[in-house]
Amino acid sequence: MAISSKSVPVPDLVQVKRALLSVYDKTGLVAFAKALSERGVELVSTGGSYKALAEAGLPVMDIAEVTGFPEIMDGRVKTLHPKVHGGLLAIRDDTGHQSAMTDHGIAGIDLFCGNLYPFEEVVARGADYATGVENIDIGGPAMTRAAAKNHAYVTVVTDPADYDRVIAEMDENNGRTPIALRKSLALKAFARTAAYDAAVSNWLSDQLGEDTPANRAVGGALAEVMRYGENPHQTAGFYVTGENRPGVATARQVQGKTLSYNNINDTDAAFELVSEFDPERAKAVAIIKHANPCGVAEAASLVDAYKMALRCDPVSAFGGIVALNTPLDAATAEEIVKVFTEVIIAPDADDAAVAVIAAKKNLRLLLTGGLADPRSKGTFVKSVAGGLLVQSRDNGVVDDLDLKVVTKRQPSAQELADLKFAFKVAKHVKSNAIVYAKDGATVGIGAGQMSRVDSARIAARKALDATEAAGLSNPLTQGCVVASDAFFPFADGLLSAAEAGATAVIQPGGSMRDNEVIAAADDAGLAMVMTGMRHFRH
Repeated sequence: MAISSKSVPVPDLVQVKRALLSVYDKTGLVAFAKALSERGVELVSTGGSYKALAEAGLPVMDIAEVTGFPEIMDGRVKTLHPKVHGGLLAIRDDTGHQSAMTDHGIAGIDLFCGNLYPFEEVVARGADYATGVENIDIGGPAMTRAAAKNHAYVTVVTDPADYDRVIAEMDENNGRTPIALRKSLALKAFARTAAYDAAVSNWLSDQLGEDTPANRAVGGALAEVMRYGENPHQTAGFYVTGENRPGVATARQVQGKTLSYNNINDTDAAFELVSEFDPERAKAVAIIKHANPCGVAEAASLVDAYKMALRCDPVSAFGGIVALNTPLDAATAEEIVKVFTEVIIAPDADDAAVAVIAAKKNLRLLLTGGLADPRSKGTFVKSVAGGLLVQSRDNGVVDDLDLKVVTKRQPSAQELADLKFAFKVAKHVKSNAIVYAKDGATVGIGAGQMSRVDSARIAARKALDATEAAGLSNPLTQGCVVASDAFFPFADGLLSAAEAGATAVIQPGGSMRDNEVIAAADDAGLAMVMTGMRHFRH
């Protein structure tokens, strides 16, 4: 039933006479409570918060003295009581509310300070189901929402970073808080409980294998207010979800300017791509520009892998992102800094490499501590007008697939290795995607074209440019393999690849014209492998 609004004027300044403090994160709690007490504010607290304040010698009342009811059920029930929620929700200037407070002995609570059980952190560490459930906070969100709803009269503080701000406002206003502050803190409180509930519901969905729950919530904590978005006229913020996955959101930035919106997007694309390559097998480097790879390579040494990746498209690499699957060493760092680079992201870096990068003060160096698991589950969210598209992460890995040779000619061992390499790269190229590769390195990449044959031709054209830049006489694509992220709807794209010099092909298959395409491959003497899995990336 809808409740009609109370036509009571909202006061600008409200005196803080009584505060309830109930926090999990006790950072700065004692100092904040001391400052409140010194300003004549009566302190009420719960559980561990009460113990911390009492041990600090502060005059504080236990919540049980207010409710007349002890904490029960291992702390699950202690603040869910009318004398708590009545004190938070009462409209002070409403005569009916005043009478209810008097009749039931309810004292107003003018400030609520609370933060929540660390549910996100607990489940990110891989907690079992029972532990996750036990770390779902109930009383904290209930009190936070109650105080935030009644921000006309109550100041709600959910972040230790706001403690000094609240005290400063009280000092400026003779112990009172202004409505602008209370509104701002209420917004922050509701945003926090919304993100918290999103984390809980999404975790439960994952635990129960419910891929499409009836309602989907998305939440995150603001990590950075960005100067602008993709373009200067767009606003942007970077939010972290708490997913325990190495990458740009969890990396330590060793040096360099603040990352931009585009930097973060491109760096994420680069690191997800390079994480496809097992560092136990070979060193790998991916160079990204505008979220597309312009060069990827594997080699016995990291510096060789970088040189091979750069050779694929040295023009596009200018101003790009470099991602590595093993720690950065000095020799590789010295090669990277020869080309203007925006970001380097790697699992780690040795001291000598860090010293090399330090000479380029604007170059960002991010260290992740590990690689992202390409097989792990996760959720991808994209906004559309009036809605959200939500899907699982593309965690298909070519090494796990049952590859089928569909042509008369079998690929050689080297061709097969290159085919798998090329298909890993194609997974991270905007569709329609064509990738030429040879000897563990890309030699031509065609991305994002409306026609697959155009992607094949563009990749070949870029390979000729790279051949010329490298001072070679034979095209880099001569004797290469080619990967397509989706099936060839016609033979023309395949034939373009053959004309460029490809000798073997890997593609998902599944077209109505697969037989025509296979016949064309046989006629051209190509080996063709089908994966049965496509990798559209839009």
